Amino acid sequence: MSYDLFNLEGKVAAVTGCTRGIGRSVATALAEAGANLALLQRN
Repeated sequence: MSYDLFNLEGKVAAVTGCTRGIGRSVATALAEAGANLALLQRN
């Protein structure tokens, strides 16, 4: 997947449920697109 269309440098994203599954995949994709992340989990 090309992330050239989704440049998120300088943006902040909050991702919940980031330890596994969809949340982890979303967090990885956002980080690769240049976003700063706030990762939220209960465990």
